[in-house]
Amino acid sequence: MPYTVKRYMRKEVPTIPSDSTALQAATEMANRNVGFIVVLTEGKPAGIITEHDFMDKIVIGKKNPSKTTAESIMSSPLVTIDPDTDLMVASQIMKQYDIRRLIVVRDGIIYGAVTAKDIVRSLGDYVDTATRDILRWATPQFSR
Repeated sequence: MPYTVKRYMRKEVPTIPSDSTALQAATEMANRNVGFIVVLTEGKPAGIITEHDFMDKIVIGKKNPSKTTAESIMSSPLVTIDPDTDLMVASQIMKQYDIRRLIVVRDGIIYGAVTAKDIVRSLGDYVDTATRDILRWATPQFSR
């Protein structure tokens, strides 16, 4: 059974136009109960705003969220992943870039998002399947 990103990703991804305010982004995130929102420029994913961005760029930066654009606080370039990529590769990319969310994109179209929490939730299935595969390979009597 393949452990691909598309199997574990969230299909609903909040988005906001780049000329929206940081306050609008925060409101949308709160309404959807999520910790991130993708910023679109001309309808294409251009960046991401996370809780961390609000802390660093709005709160600590002492900016007015109703006068600050989403584009000015988004993290960019957006780190993305193809839906058919293995989940372990996704976790390696997250580690490499020190991020907790990957936006699943193919041909400029957002298909979903996979988060560190999604990967952690899938680990039990992954370990169970790997253990069964090893037992089948190592001891033929279990494969019957």
